Amino acid sequence: MLLDNYLPVLLFILVGIAVGIGPMVLGRLLGPSRPDAAKLSPYECGFEAFEDARMQFDVRYYLVAILFILFDLEIAFLFPWAVSMGAIGFTGFLTMMVFLAILVVGFIYEWKKGALDWE
Repeated sequence: MLLDNYLPVLLFILVGIAVGIGPMVLGRLLGPSRPDAAKLSPYECGFEAFEDARMQFDVRYYLVAILFILFDLEIAFLFPWAVSMGAIGFTGFLTMMVFLAILVVGFIYEWKKGALDWE
């Protein structure tokens, strides 16, 4: 086995480590370090922590988060479709309209079930 075969891989790993760790080390060495009680205190969204960090969240939070990810990923499929619209023609257009119709039906269903209400 020659080292020449593995040199690009080793170089890639070393550059990756340098790019990942280098800025953190430079920031630690060159950046100002003036810690005080206010900077070192824990906070929640700008407020003092008022409950235990292991408290239970309402399941609606997770439902809204999952719905956001679901619809966000579905919208991400529109970008390649829009870029290749000239190449896929009318059949691609109809296929995407069926996809969007299913997406809208799912959105209306979630809306009617009250999954998007936050009370």
